[in-house]
Amino acid sequence: MTRLKGKTAIITGATGGIGEATAKLFLEQGANVMLVGRSLDKLQGSLERLGASASLSHCVADAVDETATAAAVAATVKLFGGIDILFANAGLEGIMSPIESIRMEDFETVLRTNVLGVWLAMKHCVEPMKKQGGGSIIATASVAGMVGFGNGAPYIASKHAVIGLMKTAALELAPAGIRVNAIAPGPIDNRMIRSIETQFVPEDPDAMRAVMFSKIAMGRYGTNEEVADLVSFLASNQSSYCTGGIFAIDGGYTTA
Repeated sequence: MTRLKGKTAIITGATGGIGEATAKLFLEQGANVMLVGRSLDKLQGSLERLGASASLSHCVADAVDETATAAAVAATVKLFGGIDILFANAGLEGIMSPIESIRMEDFETVLRTNVLGVWLAMKHCVEPMKKQGGGSIIATASVAGMVGFGNGAPYIASKHAVIGLMKTAALELAPAGIRVNAIAPGPIDNRMIRSIETQFVPEDPDAMRAVMFSKIAMGRYGTNEEVADLVSFLASNQSSYCTGGIFAIDGGYTTA
């Protein structure tokens, strides 16, 4: 399939499971891809796994560093001629702890990365997209932006904020032909869910996994590749009438 042929995408949080799987799919579908992450070593690992290509490049930028984020956007425009797609995917789960036990610095770290990081990526991609008459922005929220659960206040607050940011951007940018949507993954079988399992039940993370499975209608975790498929749809012209939407990919977790 070449539904992204000729399009250029920036992926933040590109070295995580979802980010790298999405980069792989975008490349297969004909896109130019700029990987953005804060670790050069991790970016080089992703580049090795994805394979050398004239359609693939990378920039080191922490999601909350505005100067570095702006430079990554400028480098993408210079190398590939423009930006059609932003997958604002950088995020972290932070510390799972009761509200009264959370430290200020831990709460701030999650909010800065998950909210300010998404906003900064959007902010600096708007002008290039406007110049070429439109584009698609996809932000990674979470089912934690739609529901709550105990001991996850920073993460849950941040993902609710991402959804609010997305809705505002969708309204502001529709006249410019820029669509803005959010994906809301449920538990996905990658590093983040393993961290959450271990934080909740350190002595037996598999027990936490069993509890999670019991709350998911489909009885399993999703995969990075399944999330990438959804992102690809939202990035493509096939979703041309989709903006301001929250697209859950959670195996039925939020239907209960």
